[in-house]
Amino acid sequence: MARITSVKGRLLYNSRGSKTIEVDVIADNEYMGRVCAPSGASVGKHEAVSFPDNKPEKSLEILKSNEKKFINLDPSDLKSVHETLRTIDATSDYSKIGGSVAFALTIASVDCAAKSQKVPVFKLLNNDSNLKFPIPLGNILGGGAHAGPGTPDIQEILICTTGAKTIRDAIETNFAVHKELGKMLAKKDPSFTNGRGDEGGWAPKLNNDEALEICSRACEQLGFTLGKEVSLGVDFASTTQWDEKKKKYIYDRAGFENTPEKQIEFASEIIKKFKLAYAEDAVHEEAFEDMAVLTRRFPNVLITGDDLLVTNTEILKKAAKKNACNAAILKVNQAGSLYDALEFAKEAFKNNIRLITSHRSGESSDSHISHIGIATKSKMLKVGVVGGERVAKLNELIRISEHDLIRGMAEI
Repeated sequence: MARITSVKGRLLYNSRGSKTIEVDVIADNEYMGRVCAPSGASVGKHEAVSFPDNKPEKSLEILKSNEKKFINLDPSDLKSVHETLRTIDATSDYSKIGGSVAFALTIASVDCAAKSQKVPVFKLLNNDSNLKFPIPLGNILGGGAHAGPGTPDIQEILICTTGAKTIRDAIETNFAVHKELGKMLAKKDPSFTNGRGDEGGWAPKLNNDEALEICSRACEQLGFTLGKEVSLGVDFASTTQWDEKKKKYIYDRAGFENTPEKQIEFASEIIKKFKLAYAEDAVHEEAFEDMAVLTRRFPNVLITGDDLLVTNTEILKKAAKKNACNAAILKVNQAGSLYDALEFAKEAFKNNIRLITSHRSGESSDSHISHIGIATKSKMLKVGVVGGERVAKLNELIRISEHDLIRGMAEI
């Protein structure tokens, strides 16, 4: 059994050029796990704090002063690593050491344990012989907090190849739709600069309706039928529109306001008109009852909570009691440690809530979440569409497919 012989952290940079933390965990002076923490732009108020006082340097200082506490631990024993981390920071949101350290340290531990046992990370986390590939979910057109002024209020319009038979087919189809959409945007607006948002989605000057229409046409232009071979998804990120004082959703770019009742109808119309397979955060992060209305109305659509749940097991229990969603985003760094995230996954399965493992808008080039998506039996893997830090996750799925350990695609 391997034992941790060293832990080392450093300051690096994510895909937005912001400082973040990378951690190396070495077992038996030989097997190294290395993980760099991501960060989000659309951040739920109940999720783990990335860094104490927003200072990565402070996280690194605390880690350095506590490195010896992890020496001689079994790196495959996530609970033990997690509990040791909790002796340093017992806060509910990792506000002392930072969720980024919790993320990087625990995944790096699993990474080095997998190398010591000569198995893939997903196999170490879940030895089930019937694991499937999650369907890649890619952001083809971005707005909101992930793109600049003039783009849609809706944060993400996404593509997923719901009819794919292989992981390569799914990935290539997503790329094809993204490329076709780029051509159509350039034709529609000769001044379009090929600008893209944080996650690779095109960032054109369009309103919400125009954006959804052109994404739909791009799929059809390639001969696909929406809701069959391919499907669209939408991340509404509605908390960014919610005005607590007015108790309304303010769509500044489109120039309208929605009451909570109108917001439900607004989202419902989009789901129906564009045959969405996936609808994320269609209402604000504390509107459990409104989410429950959509979940009842669209049982065959992944009505997904992200800001609503922030990968928090206790909040998920509350949502399950209210039937507030039938799907949940799993972002490890929202929860803090990988152990926290896997506890969240267990609770989701217990309540028949389907999982979507997700990246963050500020990403690293690591690909561990591809393994986590497989191990948690996620239905989808939300990792963007193009850009080195996004494609790294997709390329890892191709590598995994070569080992013939996983056969077939997840079904929604």
